Amino acid sequence: MARKIEIYDTTLRDGSQAEDIAFSVEDKLRITEKLDELGVHFIEGGYPGSNPKDAEYFRKVKKLKLRNSELVAFGSTHRPKHKPKNDSSIKALIESGTPAITIFGKTWDFHVKEALKIPLNENLEIIYNSVAYLKKHTGKVFFDAEHFFDGYKTNPEFALKCLIAAEDAGADCLVLCDTNGGTLPDEMKKITEAVISKVNSQIGIHAHNDSDCAVANSLIAVKLGASQVQGTINGLGERCGNANLCSIIANLQVKLGKKCITDAQLRKLRDVSRFINEIANLRHFKRQPFVGDSAFAHKAGMHVSAVMKKSETYEHIKPELVGNSHRILISDLAGKSNILRKAKEFKIHIDPDSPQVQDILNSLKGLEHQGFQFEGAEASFELLLKKALGLHRKFFNLIGFRVIIEKRKEGEDPLTEATIMMMVGGHLEHTAATGNGPINALDNALRKALDKFYPELEKVKLHDYKVRVLTAGKGTSAKVRVLVESGDEENRWGTVGVSENIIEASWQALVDSIEYKLLKEEE
Repeated sequence: MARKIEIYDTTLRDGSQAEDIAFSVEDKLRITEKLDELGVHFIEGGYPGSNPKDAEYFRKVKKLKLRNSELVAFGSTHRPKHKPKNDSSIKALIESGTPAITIFGKTWDFHVKEALKIPLNENLEIIYNSVAYLKKHTGKVFFDAEHFFDGYKTNPEFALKCLIAAEDAGADCLVLCDTNGGTLPDEMKKITEAVISKVNSQIGIHAHNDSDCAVANSLIAVKLGASQVQGTINGLGERCGNANLCSIIANLQVKLGKKCITDAQLRKLRDVSRFINEIANLRHFKRQPFVGDSAFAHKAGMHVSAVMKKSETYEHIKPELVGNSHRILISDLAGKSNILRKAKEFKIHIDPDSPQVQDILNSLKGLEHQGFQFEGAEASFELLLKKALGLHRKFFNLIGFRVIIEKRKEGEDPLTEATIMMMVGGHLEHTAATGNGPINALDNALRKALDKFYPELEKVKLHDYKVRVLTAGKGTSAKVRVLVESGDEENRWGTVGVSENIIEASWQALVDSIEYKLLKEEE
């Protein structure tokens, strides 16, 4: 009986090693929740023994109620001349409290001799002892055979001995790692076949994309018998990146008929892809297969005519399967299905034939042209729908605000004060507050003005704040997009604002955050 294919996501660890990526702890927690919604089986949270940020993440992630995914802590085999019980890295892995642990070990004799500078037999003992010790303290142990394919090419006997050492110690899965990303598909096939004929344990694949073959290599390994696939959302990762799970999941499920997540979860694939790019502060790659804007886009002419009659004429799958949609680039036919889908998700009733759908679409296109993006700010998008459908009400009206920044002495932090005037339920409120910068001061002043009218706002906290420059080349006059994440004791939500003025963009996002909370309290 064929094994179920397990999806192992390492966006939070391997993906975060990509150039230009720096996830905060809050970023990692939000991504964890999103990956759980997608239904991946394992989420590798990071390296708890390597830095304070990952240690904090493993403390905080315990509070999340994951429904589909198991958390994994990542680390290395114990150091030479140390016993596992005395090794700080091994201790940190156990203290993370995750139900599964992944450790990597050297399987290329070149690394053992040149990096560790120990005999080959000692490396086998290190692998065995590390796995065996961890198996006593956690449910599952996965062994990442680092540089396995390079090691097999130079010394196949030793590389296989490394796997067998981990297997004998009780490893639950032996993961073949193409760490340098240089293995080509024909080599992948030959080596993976050889491994499967020699070991009995579950086999996994972890491919990097330096030869642009990571997805193909991962699919080959699965077809040969690997049943755990490691990768990252959007292929994020060091150098040229990791195997792209968006493409892998779609190909496995739709093309190869290998169920790894539910159909409903598969339809979230595009949303998850865009969400993580937003959190990572990266531009969306339009031509990314399956989930990109251009993946199912068609221009005027023969293609459009054919697609409108039978989509399979120029589309290899139905885009709805992965949460995408047709885009006819010269007409207004694109986008309505997305609006209806999101309205249903928000439990907002809207007639598909209503002209309001087209009005909302036109409004959305106009906002996107200005620079708004709603993948990481679904609360703002829900407010947009409710405003268009007459389901929104204003809880306060701004009369004006002023933000003053004063620096009195070189080497000291500036002083910031925000003053705000607004009408709330027929009452004029005029108040001021200080803060650690203009946005924090403005947020404090807004809360101060509203708290006595809406005490439920006391539970709302601003968890994260991001700024992206949208118009490169304009220096300090560039348009910016501000993404704010807020939350209370039960939920978190994202809101967005766009302007050439960073304070105005921030104000838009802050107001949306407050209004979203107040509307939810009325439901």
